[in-house]
Amino acid sequence: MDKPKHLFWSSMFRGWILVVFLIAGCAPEKPIFNAVDITGANYAQSFTLKDHNGSQRSLSDFKGKVVVVFFGYTQCPDVCPTSLSELVRVKQLLGTNGSLMQGVFVTVDPERDKPEMLKAYMANFDDSFVAFVPTPAELGDLAKKFKIYYKRVEGQTPTSYTMDHSAGSYVYDQQGRLRLFGRYGLGAEKLAQDIQVLIKQGQ
Repeated sequence: MDKPKHLFWSSMFRGWILVVFLIAGCAPEKPIFNAVDITGANYAQSFTLKDHNGSQRSLSDFKGKVVVVFFGYTQCPDVCPTSLSELVRVKQLLGTNGSLMQGVFVTVDPERDKPEMLKAYMANFDDSFVAFVPTPAELGDLAKKFKIYYKRVEGQTPTSYTMDHSAGSYVYDQQGRLRLFGRYGLGAEKLAQDIQVLIKQGQ
C-alpha cells in the first residue's frame, strides 16, 4: 500500500536534513584569527629584491616558514622598533615553533638605509630576521602591489627627514600564501596565536 503523500515528503525532508548535517560535519572548520583574514587576496603576492647581504631573494625562498613582512626604516622613532620588538616576543612565545617563523623587514628609506646599516639594525632584534633594500623605483612598484603608503616628510636639514608609512604586517603561511594582515598594536600574544594556527594547518 502506498504511503500517504505527507509521510513521503516528510521522510524525504528528514533525509535531506541528514545529508546536510553530514556534509557540514565533514567540512573543515574555518579558523578564527585575531589579525584580519585576507586569504585569497590578489595583492601583496611576492617580490624579488636584494637583502641586507646583497643577495637577490624572494618571499618564496622562505617556504616552510610562516613569514611576517613589515615595511619601515631604521631611523623610525617608535613604530618600527616597537613592531620588531613585538616580533621578537612572538618568536619567544612560539617556543619550539619559533624557528618556523621568519621576520622580514623592507625599508621605505633606501636613500639612507644601506645594507650594512640594515644588517646591524636587524641584529639588534634578531639576527635571523632579513631586511630588504629596494631601489626607489622598486619601492614605488612595491607600494602599489602591496597597497602600502609611504611619504617623505622634510626636516630641518636635507638628511633629517622622516618617513610616514603604513604600519601593519603581512603574514604568509608555510606554503607562501598570503593569509593575514596584522594591524599595528595587535600585540605579540595575539599574533603568536595566529601563527600557531597557521603552523598547525601546515602540518
